[in-house]
Amino acid sequence: MPLTKLQFQPGINRDTTSYSNEGGWFDGDKIRFRAGFPEKIGGWTKVSVKSFLGSCRALHPWRALDLSNYIGVGTHLKYYIEEGQGFYDITPIRATTSAGDVTFSATNGSSTITVADTAHGAVVGDFVTFSGAASLGGNIAANVLNQAYRITEIVNANSYKISARTAGTSVSDITVDGQYSPTLVNANGSDTGNGGSSVVGAYQINVGLDTSVFGTGWGAGTWSRQGWGDAAVIDPVKDTLRIWEHDNFGEDLVLNVHNGNIFYWDKTNGLATRAVALNTLAGASGTPTIATKVIVSDVDRHVIAFGCDPLTNIGVQDPLLIRFSDQENAADWTPTTTNTAGDLRLGSGSKIVTAVETRQQILVFTDVSLHAMQYVGPPFTFGINMISENITIRSPISVAAVEDTVYWMGKNEFYVYNGGVQTLSCSVRDYVFSDFNTQQAEKAFASVNSSFSEIWWFYPSSSSDNNDRYVVYNYLQNIWYYGTLTRTAWIDRGVEENPIAAGRDGYLYNHEIGFDDGSTSPVTAISSYIESSQFDIGDGDQFSFVRRLIPDLTFRSSTASTPTANFTLKARNFPGGAYLQSSAKAVEKTASVPVEQFTQDAHVRLRGRSVAIRVDSSNTGTGWRLGSPRIDVRSDGRR
Repeated sequence: MPLTKLQFQPGINRDTTSYSNEGGWFDGDKIRFRAGFPEKIGGWTKVSVKSFLGSCRALHPWRALDLSNYIGVGTHLKYYIEEGQGFYDITPIRATTSAGDVTFSATNGSSTITVADTAHGAVVGDFVTFSGAASLGGNIAANVLNQAYRITEIVNANSYKISARTAGTSVSDITVDGQYSPTLVNANGSDTGNGGSSVVGAYQINVGLDTSVFGTGWGAGTWSRQGWGDAAVIDPVKDTLRIWEHDNFGEDLVLNVHNGNIFYWDKTNGLATRAVALNTLAGASGTPTIATKVIVSDVDRHVIAFGCDPLTNIGVQDPLLIRFSDQENAADWTPTTTNTAGDLRLGSGSKIVTAVETRQQILVFTDVSLHAMQYVGPPFTFGINMISENITIRSPISVAAVEDTVYWMGKNEFYVYNGGVQTLSCSVRDYVFSDFNTQQAEKAFASVNSSFSEIWWFYPSSSSDNNDRYVVYNYLQNIWYYGTLTRTAWIDRGVEENPIAAGRDGYLYNHEIGFDDGSTSPVTAISSYIESSQFDIGDGDQFSFVRRLIPDLTFRSSTASTPTANFTLKARNFPGGAYLQSSAKAVEKTASVPVEQFTQDAHVRLRGRSVAIRVDSSNTGTGWRLGSPRIDVRSDGRR
């Protein structure tokens, strides 16, 4: 018989059975499609050997006037600016005590120090820096106290605990889980002082949560966030997943905690200075102090706050209110006859979830509706109109814009806006949403990989509290595929040459570089595979014998001296049951062969009514792209 050419429809389809998806792909991991053919995705390497504290869920790149490249890195513990492979902590200070407000007490033989500060407002995990302290009289010297600490326990509203450590170590020596890597210092019997009357405590803004928390009453909130016996209270800033929002005002940075205060970082003050509250800037007037999101309008240079507090009731959030500053002035938010500051209020939904800027307008999402906001000029400055009242959105970070087209993940579907709202037809919809941890849905985020015309959504599967999977929509080919990968934030190429993503390990990674996993040293292989649905041999009513495989595979840009991939052919007699099923009668037989760069053909022995093909590779330095392989098939009996 002549050779049979194997060609499959691009994309993965999991919304039908494997048997009914004949001629298509049914499963895969770490692959994409180029011009309709599958290939292995690119690898990743660390941006820097240095790491950051916390889980990063916000990245923002920009270039300053002096051509310095910056990346804003917002984690649940801190906010950094990455520059020159270094991470600079610009986390704002929420409060600084007067001299003498803070006192210390130690226990002989213990490294635990109890800190007294009336109405400190701290939670477990907060960072505080002490200065002006004197020795307690023994091992707890002044230089032990006068450094940055992370709070280990809240005793009550007026005291908390820290663990004394050797002097001269920085906050970066404190690990994400709150343990201390430097040597701890135990007090002795001479440590009876209180630190003196000149102690000052500078508290960074409260840390956020790395895990979403729901509910009220006993057990609500997080363990030990408040003092022992305190009522369980869900605070919208302290006790919800920490998500940062950020945008550029020129070369400076405007940033805010989701449903928290708005801050400003002035580039001219340098990377050693922290961001400050927006309402502390010179000339500040009517500045909002709480917002769901902040955006700087590129066209007209207004700072816009969504879901913020009104001018007449500063500090009390209106979840549907939009306010904007005077043009070219980030500090002035009080409307007058001589400026362009003002506000708008949405009339549908219960809260603004997020907003995203396109080239022509700003799209504003509530929990049930979508609105378009545009600059209209004086006297109204901005206008807004409703686009749809029948949408859902999975999380504040599950939306991505590609020029004037916006894609987002809903509760059980995917959407696109390109002048009108449409539900995207998705061939893996049930596969994604039937195995999705809805309790941690806020962690699901959207990202753009424009080099390959892809929108990626990373999300937590039902067995994980963190993002461990992704699903990809290729908007150029209108196809879907998916895989497994742990990432918490992503930015597309642009300011940086390659896409950059954040891992759960505290590192940033350059993506689409090589074909290996650079999170380890030495690098390890990325295991990738793709598997087809079964296809009939002939009409599927007779047994056939496969005796030869003609591979069609290119090892593009591979660095391995002998790049290799495996071809596996699977044959079975009936569509019922999964592959690898074990029963009294054999329902499947396989033949697997390694294929190298110059493999001409591979001889196999396989008999059945239908066949599936799988290509996989687990070798370092190996990239592959599949073409149109062929198999040599002839009619055969049952033996």
